[in-house]
Amino acid sequence: MQSLVEAMRYSMLGGGKRVRPTLCMEVAGVFGAEPGLVLPSAAAIELIHTYSLIHDDLPAMDDDDFRRGRPTAHKKYGEAMAILAGDAFFGEALTLITVHQKGSNEQVLEVVRELAGSTGVNGMVGGQVIDMDQTGRGGDADTETLRMIHTYKTGALIKSSARIGAVIAGAGEEEQAAVSEYAMELGLCFQIVDDVLNATSTREVLGKSAGSDAEQGKATFVGVYGLDGAKREADEAAGKAIRALETVEGDTSGLHDLVLFVRHRGH
Repeated sequence: MQSLVEAMRYSMLGGGKRVRPTLCMEVAGVFGAEPGLVLPSAAAIELIHTYSLIHDDLPAMDDDDFRRGRPTAHKKYGEAMAILAGDAFFGEALTLITVHQKGSNEQVLEVVRELAGSTGVNGMVGGQVIDMDQTGRGGDADTETLRMIHTYKTGALIKSSARIGAVIAGAGEEEQAAVSEYAMELGLCFQIVDDVLNATSTREVLGKSAGSDAEQGKATFVGVYGLDGAKREADEAAGKAIRALETVEGDTSGLHDLVLFVRHRGH
């Protein structure tokens, strides 16, 4: 059991941007709730994100040797322990929400529903399947397929992060819809920038393998739009995210700053 906990701590505490939990807490604050109110759900989101990274890095998937500047979990602890650590994160995430998240039964149930939806067939896992199917012929991917991959693989959990903050804060349906639109564009911008950095940066700067997308023939925004075109797509997504906040009452400056952070990370 200790070896499992060690592998989990290694994967969770090795750094990272924490964009998803930050988004969850920031949205809650916009709608008048103390950000700490959603901390159990925000932490659960980060656990699920970490589990997805562990599994994505496995040899059967993206086969990456480095994550956050050091060896990936399967390189340090072996493939079996890496798989089990990811599985355990999912269970612990549900425990955080169902045991520690304050709110009505309906709110907590909605949080669980959001996370289940964003991690399953129409979420991260489904997106990873399409991504793997396109690997090796990414340069031939059409724009619709490319956007579908990242709407599921990256965007779904980012959207849920925002919606969960809104749900627990008691935001109405229109407000939830506005932050959902914001988060989807934020997630798209995040992925495009990730693709650009993979093509232009180094492992030392990124903390993970650089140039791997092109080597594996993955479907990326750089591969489909070219480098300059991908940057323009990132700018457009960032602009759409900021405009989606125009209908939201309250102080959205933190959400605005998060867009700028995502768009310009790595600079």
